[in-house]
Amino acid sequence: MDQKGFDGDRSESRLYVGNLDFRVSESDIIKMFSPFGKIIAEDFLWHTRGPKRGEPRGYAFVQYTTKEEAQLAKEKMNGRLVCGRPVVVHLASEKCFVDSGNSHRAMKDKKLAGGSGSKSVQTDRAAKIAAIKHKLKSLEDEGCSTKRPRFKSDDLPGSGKQSDKKC
Repeated sequence: MDQKGFDGDRSESRLYVGNLDFRVSESDIIKMFSPFGKIIAEDFLWHTRGPKRGEPRGYAFVQYTTKEEAQLAKEKMNGRLVCGRPVVVHLASEKCFVDSGNSHRAMKDKKLAGGSGSKSVQTDRAAKIAAIKHKLKSLEDEGCSTKRPRFKSDDLPGSGKQSDKKC
């Protein structure tokens, strides 16, 4: 056993609980997750510096005695609405948010982390790029431009000197 009394399978029975509303407290987390097994540790994270000091960070960790209890809690609680927000629950050892596909934030995090994602996500990106290129081409063909052409003072109608007015 290590210094906190956890066995070697600690990571398999430790859950990450994210996307928590700021109104959710430590006791709320314990009440929500205790029906699935014996909780041996709970880490509720708080801002320690800055203007949000003392406010919840929006995520916590829950440690069960067995990995089966953690798996059951994950299956039952992932995606459940708490204070109007879908809670993201996965094993703390998981590197990507594969099981939290209903969470927009999880997908965003996966993209930012450089995850390959599914083929449909890659196809969707390619389709967006193609649509933007097509739009730019059609604007060029119409003769529209977002930039105004710069005129030399000789090109301005009227006097030969440049006006004070900017185009």
